Amino acid sequence: MAVKPEEKSRLRAGIVTVTPFQQNCSILWDEQTKRALVIDPGGEVPRIADAILRLGVTVERILLTHGHIDHAGGAAELAEVLGSVPIDGPDQRDRFLLDGLTAQASSFGFAGVRNVTPTRWLCEGDHVSLAGHRFDVLHCPGHTPGHIVFVNQAARFAVLGDVLFRGSVGRTDFPYGDHDALIGAIRDKLLPLGDDIAFLCGHGPGSTIGAERRDNPFLRNLEASP
Repeated sequence: MAVKPEEKSRLRAGIVTVTPFQQNCSILWDEQTKRALVIDPGGEVPRIADAILRLGVTVERILLTHGHIDHAGGAAELAEVLGSVPIDGPDQRDRFLLDGLTAQASSFGFAGVRNVTPTRWLCEGDHVSLAGHRFDVLHCPGHTPGHIVFVNQAARFAVLGDVLFRGSVGRTDFPYGDHDALIGAIRDKLLPLGDDIAFLCGHGPGSTIGAERRDNPFLRNLEASP
């Protein structure tokens, strides 16, 4: 699938939709320097690598929002293909998921998936930089215990993984899921970011915080924390 660029000042964003889960692997890059990040390479690594080549960017690191196979299943392979680039995130509370990627793959009939140990675990208060663009890390559990999101305040832009979608929120019907924690993270951490924040999510089209505050049925009567 073609990469769809999206302009945010000098920051650009493209999506490669991968795997039968139709997961959004995001490529973020600085238009001037062509330095890039890849967020959540869930699989189909040759297609992601081809998109990187066509964009003419140099990937500095891979970021993971959480440890599910559709988001992290291709991370080890892509890091190797790109020359052993570092893998950052998620929060360490998702270690059990990254340690079990091979087992997750077997249950879905996927081959060639490797477990992942990040170069650096990320936690709330950390940040990741790309050519002067700062992405703050927020811990937003509920879908998984260690789920994190990346927020660029200057560009009014975020990558939210499987926390918030257009018209929906992340699944919490896993043994480790917590719907109250998920809604609490949206209320206390995402809504206060401001209605003008545009975001990419793990599946489907992106949106804005304001549009979801108005129209998302899961957010009805949900007020941002002061």
